[in-house]
Amino acid sequence: METTILNQVSTLKMAWEKLKVEQPNLRIRDAAIQLGVSEAELLASQLGESVTILKSDWPEILVEFKKLGKVMSLCRSNGCVLEHKGNFQKITIDGKAPHQMATVIGPIEQRIFFSAWKFGFAVENETPRGVMRSFQFFDKAGTAILKVYLQDDTKVDIFNQLVLAYRSENQEQDLQIEEFAKPEYAKTIDMDAFTHDWENMKDTHDFFGMLRKYNVHRLDAVKWIDDRWAHEVDRLSARKIVETASASQLPIMIFAGNRGNIQIHQGKVKTIRQMGDWLNVLDPQFNMHLNEDLIAHAFVVHKQTEDGLVSSLELFDKEGEMIAQFFGLRKPGLPQLPAWRALIDSL
Repeated sequence: METTILNQVSTLKMAWEKLKVEQPNLRIRDAAIQLGVSEAELLASQLGESVTILKSDWPEILVEFKKLGKVMSLCRSNGCVLEHKGNFQKITIDGKAPHQMATVIGPIEQRIFFSAWKFGFAVENETPRGVMRSFQFFDKAGTAILKVYLQDDTKVDIFNQLVLAYRSENQEQDLQIEEFAKPEYAKTIDMDAFTHDWENMKDTHDFFGMLRKYNVHRLDAVKWIDDRWAHEVDRLSARKIVETASASQLPIMIFAGNRGNIQIHQGKVKTIRQMGDWLNVLDPQFNMHLNEDLIAHAFVVHKQTEDGLVSSLELFDKEGEMIAQFFGLRKPGLPQLPAWRALIDSL
């Protein structure tokens, strides 16, 4: 059995090396897709060389990130990547294992769900620009949840200390990858009751509880609700959002993530670049890379709150999964900006 695993890993390593020669700019996520494995499995083929498996002490490791100084935090959905440079400034851990959650506030803003975390690695890759060091975390299917990259002024000694402190005793390359079961959602619901609950929300967070209450898929919810609460718009509407926000310096919020982490941008965007199917924000401390080819649906959604309506643009892929959300920047207790509402209404 062990020989079989070693042979599989060796074959995978050779296939990846061949791919890197043929396509030197290929990212590991795309390499994994081409090779028919998960990204975590591909990374694990480098164990003992440039990769170290970490213990599953996820909340403790996260809190330690405050010591690193400035880093780059990368979080992605299937079609949108958000990258923020800054410190892990304030981290709050709530709940009990295995259902603990974390709130990260500061230059890096996140909502983390540790129940989805399964694998963690410390990675040190040789690149033309020198050694690139990172911490990378994945769910049970081997899909990336969060990647934290060191920057020129990050404290490398702290990185090394954390790798030693959280190095797993088990450095085996045989990851037990499991696919997620596809949830079953209601095909029909009591629309009168559902609409009543939608109209009487007090907070945007009430929306998640409402979806659970009726066991309705999020995309079905926005499709089924009355048009005054949600309506479909051009699937490339995110272009107008970021281009107008850049031109007028309207502060916005962008949410993107996965089962284990939602990363949030709050503030202005400046440099917008369209590169083929990719819509990009390329600012010094923040980058967004949105793959427009994967957007199947775009909806304007209005939610009732105690502060008035809160409006968003929500993007979905062909599987109905959320790609990204765009809001106007606002603080609790204050209504959304009229300029944001005007932009949303113009879509």
